[in-house]
Amino acid sequence: MWIIPAAILLVTAACAIPLGRAMARVMDAPLGRAERWLDTGPQSWKGYCLSMLGFNGAMFVVGFVVLACQAALPLNPDGRGTPAATMTFHTTVSFFANNSQQHYAGEVHLSYLSQLIVIVWNMFMGGGTSLCALTAVIRGLRGDANLGNFYVDLWRGVGCVFVPLSLVVAVALVACGVPMTLDGAEKVTTLDGAEQTIARGPVAALVPIKNLASVGGGFFGTNSAHPFENPNAFANFVQCVSMLLLPAACVVMFGRMLKRPREAAMLGGVMCVLLIAMFASAMTAEARCNSALAGLPVASDGVNFEGKELRFGPHAGATYAAITTAVSCGSVNCMHDSLHPLTGLVCLSGMWTGCVFGGVGVGLIHLLLYVVVAVFLGGLMVGRTPEYLGRKLEAREMKLAMLALLIHPLLILVPSAVFAGTGWARGSASNPGPHGLTQTVYEFTSAASGNGSGFEGLRDTCGSAAETPARYGSHWDIAAGLVILFGRFVPIIATMALASSIGQKPATPRTVGTLRTDTLTFGGVLLAVVLMFGAILYLPIAALGPLAEHFGPNAFAR
Repeated sequence: MWIIPAAILLVTAACAIPLGRAMARVMDAPLGRAERWLDTGPQSWKGYCLSMLGFNGAMFVVGFVVLACQAALPLNPDGRGTPAATMTFHTTVSFFANNSQQHYAGEVHLSYLSQLIVIVWNMFMGGGTSLCALTAVIRGLRGDANLGNFYVDLWRGVGCVFVPLSLVVAVALVACGVPMTLDGAEKVTTLDGAEQTIARGPVAALVPIKNLASVGGGFFGTNSAHPFENPNAFANFVQCVSMLLLPAACVVMFGRMLKRPREAAMLGGVMCVLLIAMFASAMTAEARCNSALAGLPVASDGVNFEGKELRFGPHAGATYAAITTAVSCGSVNCMHDSLHPLTGLVCLSGMWTGCVFGGVGVGLIHLLLYVVVAVFLGGLMVGRTPEYLGRKLEAREMKLAMLALLIHPLLILVPSAVFAGTGWARGSASNPGPHGLTQTVYEFTSAASGNGSGFEGLRDTCGSAAETPARYGSHWDIAAGLVILFGRFVPIIATMALASSIGQKPATPRTVGTLRTDTLTFGGVLLAVVLMFGAILYLPIAALGPLAEHFGPNAFAR
């Protein structure tokens, strides 16, 4: 049971260490001749944020126009129509914000041009933006007078990190059988004489970057459960490593750029402990069957196989689900709606904390916010002014940290409560009991956390390929789209301001009373803060959803 997860962790660590060191060199390198054309000058945190928002705003406009005009544009061999307006809004927001939440099925609603420009292009740019945000935060923490230049950093992140890695992974996946073609769908005759239409396309261009950039949106509606995206066990292993690789490498890059390897080791250790706990919990829960399915063919040998990945063993779905929600990727190889209630809670917990490696760059940013809170609490316990990286934390820093941390639960719990109290959720959920509540909470958790995966048990949440959206689709499209926007940019901007504020303070000498943040003891404090923060905010909704479903034998069946 543990062989595959252990192999994934070992291979990831072996690749992430040299990759993180190389990323630190790339992002801190002197300007090259070509980069001078992109350099608009040194930027403060405000200038960096304005450039980031302006560039992402332009991506939104381009993506929206392409989707809105899809029916009249080239590279549309299967004649895809124009998506509904609200679905166009949600899809464009989701992918330029590096979220990948899909209210559409790629092989049904999108042309090849839309897949390549709105989806693949935004995956590269969204992942690059996340890496830029972390780079700017690191520069702010080490006291640089400016945070660099967003456009130069984006060029380096995309051109020197994401593109080369994507090419390597794409070659490996094509060798496994992932298609790469611009031909239209193929019509074939089955063995029993029926005619079947098999969708295909430039799949190998999308799958590598969806995992490497922590985006996760699939070319097909079933994502990596589709044999064209995930054809065999080796492809499944490569995708698992791809999801973890860059988030882990960002931790190494953090220690290298700050010249504090012990600090990075402590942060990486906390992340690993949380990830291993997610592995253990998910695989243990999936070894049991939902009581409502006991005795049915889909629950042979006491294991629930309904909606699961069966080609790679009974624990493949649980392992993949733990990784994709730990790193805020959203790629899936099984139906999360079919997971055991406790496995669903594991997935929710990974997104609620947002720092179990998390997405590229932003996961470490989120953990640094918990570090600030842990340092503040530690300072109170020892009776000293809290300090981080040799600089004092005062009221401004704590306000920014709380803003970045608390926006996340607000964006999850408030919309979930509104939808649960109205017909919007009751009319869409496939189950009126605790499972239906979990479906609603999962939707907004995925949107706020930059994850994009879904329980997919919500009915009528997709706009149709025609002009008229589905009955409940417009509400979900607009609400989830707004949650994605605020959940993406508010924490990044607040953390940049926080890092710049900390870095500009005068350094204080280390004394015997200084609370060191690179020790095993502080790692334990940080771990406790993450778990305590999550429990206080989310335990009530967990008790009403997945826990009620688990402890109520008939809840799943109602």
